[in-house]
Amino acid sequence: MNAEAKPFLKWAGGKGQLLSQLEEYLPEELDRQPFTYIEPFVGGGAMLFYMLRRYPTINHAVINDVNPYLVTAFRVIKEHPMELIRRLSDVEQEYFSQPDEEAKKGYYLTVRDIFNDTHLGDVDRTKYLIFLNRTCFNGLYRVNSKGKFNVPFGRNLHPTICNVDTIMADSEVLNRADVTIMNGDFEQTAAQMGDGVNFFYFDPPYRPLNATSSFNSYSKEEFDDSEQIRLCNFCKKLNGMADVKWMLSNADCSAKNPADTFFENIYSDFHIHRVYASRAINANPSKRGKLTELLIKNYE
Repeated sequence: MNAEAKPFLKWAGGKGQLLSQLEEYLPEELDRQPFTYIEPFVGGGAMLFYMLRRYPTINHAVINDVNPYLVTAFRVIKEHPMELIRRLSDVEQEYFSQPDEEAKKGYYLTVRDIFNDTHLGDVDRTKYLIFLNRTCFNGLYRVNSKGKFNVPFGRNLHPTICNVDTIMADSEVLNRADVTIMNGDFEQTAAQMGDGVNFFYFDPPYRPLNATSSFNSYSKEEFDDSEQIRLCNFCKKLNGMADVKWMLSNADCSAKNPADTFFENIYSDFHIHRVYASRAINANPSKRGKLTELLIKNYE
């Protein structure tokens, strides 16, 4: 296996370009002893695949997400990679056979309708999810209040749709480790904690920096301030347990507005750091670029 396991989807807020900074803040003891790794908001999986590559000491990994189609995709890649590759390759060939941009857009919209309005098996659901992710505008995953995927065509006429090497590398690492894949509320992951050390990494939908920057529509349920506080309370509960360490990422709201100390207030009992991130997913190119994000942890 020459390819490196990495996210098979482009995902808003993905941690691929932050991994080298996040590594500096990981608990030192993870290198020295077996542990359970738990990621309640797995998203595209950049941190997951990094942890599985980096730490042979992981004896059990637990991933969860509220998005059922994303969770299905992880399960399909783990259990049925060859069938997914076969069917996704067929879709890729059909897309590339379209004679011009307008025809490709029509094909995209047809697939989007099928994805939204048709009962599909897991492999077909995943092949269309990957296709839409690779051909939609800016690689977004966004749904409306009815849970329908509504991102427009991205005018990317020659994308890599079926990345065989990535799918096979991801399947290999998901099968090499003992990985439990869950779909639901983040708090349910506490039931999967193992004996010994447990390390949680939280990457929830980010709190918006301002009224126009909100993008957490990965599901029809909104992750608002009350949900952020519920997550904080969950972290405080974990903090009271022996051998549980956690790290959490979120937006640095006070960097945009010094009066907005929401996270500094609710996480005042914990260690707060700032890391530099590049935001590439924004409809306005002038709003892409470097900014700080918060990294909060319950250990030195």
